[in-house]
Amino acid sequence: MDLELWSVRPLWLTVLAALWGAAAGLLVPRAAYRIAVDPDEAWRTRCPDGHVLTGAAGGWLGLARCPDCAQYLRDLRTPWSAPGDAGRVPGDAGRVTGGAGRVPGDAPTAYRYGPGTPFVALATAGACAGLALATGTRPELAVWLLLAPLGVLLAVVDFRVQRLPDVLTLPLAGLALVLLGVMALVPEHAGKWPTALFGSLVLGGAYFLLFLVNPNGMGFGDVKLALGIGAVLGWYGWGTVVLGTFAGFLFGGLYGLGLVLTRRAGRKTSIPFGPFLIAGAYVGLLIGAYAA
Repeated sequence: MDLELWSVRPLWLTVLAALWGAAAGLLVPRAAYRIAVDPDEAWRTRCPDGHVLTGAAGGWLGLARCPDCAQYLRDLRTPWSAPGDAGRVPGDAGRVTGGAGRVPGDAPTAYRYGPGTPFVALATAGACAGLALATGTRPELAVWLLLAPLGVLLAVVDFRVQRLPDVLTLPLAGLALVLLGVMALVPEHAGKWPTALFGSLVLGGAYFLLFLVNPNGMGFGDVKLALGIGAVLGWYGWGTVVLGTFAGFLFGGLYGLGLVLTRRAGRKTSIPFGPFLIAGAYVGLLIGAYAA
């Protein structure tokens, strides 16, 4: 009976983790859209069509779609004008002749904005499900599930604007160390918090040296990201740190080589390195958790 329960519980845990990842992933595109700006630009507060973003937490939480643009599209499909809708002509469903600053054919560009929500939600759900399968019912799974959406958000932002904002990288490192410190006090955990701390310092220091040697090849945002990655990988030991770091460089190298071979980039073309560091850390974490 105990064996049967053991075999069923991880399945339910995986399903719950996938549902959590999907729900969290739905919120990633809006945050990515707002944060993915150049260093000298303020975070976006409007949709691409100019409407103010509203919602929970000051407009940060919610789906990446604009209700004002959605309403305009619904109005375009209405064959008769509503009272006070001076810009419409009866029976003219697809035209606006005045009033709102629109011209015929001037459809909104921002009903949905940012990266594709279904893809991001599925990716986050898959990442969380994989972590649940590898970690099982050990308490550190709660930390991995909390940090996974943040890792996806970082990867999306870096791919879009090739930068890793401090508002994401530094909280990732801090949360990882604090939460793992709490998990170290919970029975049946499988990692060591001191190794997580040293892993953060060592990997961050190693990336800082790489940044000093070749600033064009290693951004300072990658250095700060390494602090969080080192903490997560270090929880399961130095072997996991080495494995996750190697996988990140391997993924980044293969991506760059693929761009060169397809003539989409040259040898000196800069690529976003953060997503591959995160992907490598994810692979290392899966193996480390499964082997622990």
